[in-house]
Amino acid sequence: MKPEQITLVQTSFTSVAPISDVASQLFYDRLFELDPSLRKLFGDDLREQRQKLMAMLAFAVNNLHRWDEISPQVRQLGQRHIGYGVKPNDYATVGAALIDTLEKGLGDAFTQPVRRAWAGCYEAIAADMQGKASGNHES
Repeated sequence: MKPEQITLVQTSFTSVAPISDVASQLFYDRLFELDPSLRKLFGDDLREQRQKLMAMLAFAVNNLHRWDEISPQVRQLGQRHIGYGVKPNDYATVGAALIDTLEKGLGDAFTQPVRRAWAGCYEAIAADMQGKASGNHES
């Protein structure tokens, strides 16, 4: 990712972090709306899962400038997701749910440059989680 994209993602995330509980609820609602079959991958109580999602997202966003250092952890997360039953095509659904959630959560602040920056960020994360080198990382 280019430095200006990293800045856009990190700056916009500061508006999402204070509403993390609402944002994570919006995310999972949208995810299951887009693909109801994904619901079976989760337990009945999503509270802990929503917290994990926001913690992972915060970790990734806060460390975008040093991606090469955290990439191994992101790949390990991807390996765990395989064990949970996540399929490669599920990443596109998750990405769509994330972008939709950010659009709702950020409102007018979710400009086209911010959208593109987040799309690139998610693409990089998803590629690493799947063990694919995206080539989009810049330090």
